[in-house]
Amino acid sequence: MNGILLIDKELNWTSFDCVAKIRSIVRSVDGKKVKVGHAGTLDPLASGLLIILVGSYTKKAEELTKKDKVYEVGMELGYSSTTGDLEGERKKISDKLPSIEEVELTMSKYVGSISQVPPIYSAIKINGVRSYKLAREGKEVEIKPRLIKIQSIDLVNYSYPNVQFTAHVSSGTYIRSLVSDIGCDLDTGAYATSIRRTSIDKFNISSAVKIGSLNKENIQDYLISDL
Repeated sequence: MNGILLIDKELNWTSFDCVAKIRSIVRSVDGKKVKVGHAGTLDPLASGLLIILVGSYTKKAEELTKKDKVYEVGMELGYSSTTGDLEGERKKISDKLPSIEEVELTMSKYVGSISQVPPIYSAIKINGVRSYKLAREGKEVEIKPRLIKIQSIDLVNYSYPNVQFTAHVSSGTYIRSLVSDIGCDLDTGAYATSIRRTSIDKFNISSAVKIGSLNKENIQDYLISDL
């Protein structure tokens, strides 16, 4: 069995949870161990498009991981979060109410090639150890900035303290860091209240399936071989 599966990952599932679930289904079909992987993680508190690779297509992981992505994002102004999202400890930063013009102008400054520091609560490895593991142990974590590219940021709705926007970004972009940086520049603080990935390159969430809908009888119907 070879191909890719477009999964609409639900909240509180890890990317590994999805891989493990698909691996168990594939094994029940073929009766043997088949390689299963993914092309780019999604945080447990992020939903949306996750590409699962099956069989020989696991060799295409690096190629697919490097593709541009689009996210629908919700953020709350006035607070920061230790993890950059709802999982972390919130801290009040400011009661400032920026105008919609200020929000749009600040967002526009991030369009283009920029340097971004990933969040310490991330899967980035530092001396072989995941950054989030070090952070949870209370150890000091230093992550070097990386060059990313943001194609566009479009404000969808603003009703203080809530902001909704869409972002078309390059591989390696951390939405939680983007939200935190925008909040810092607005002098309000901000953290992500929702993150949903809607596309990876040409693949769209509209073609994805909920993982709970897959079983050994129908999984082959959802496998894609044309990249």
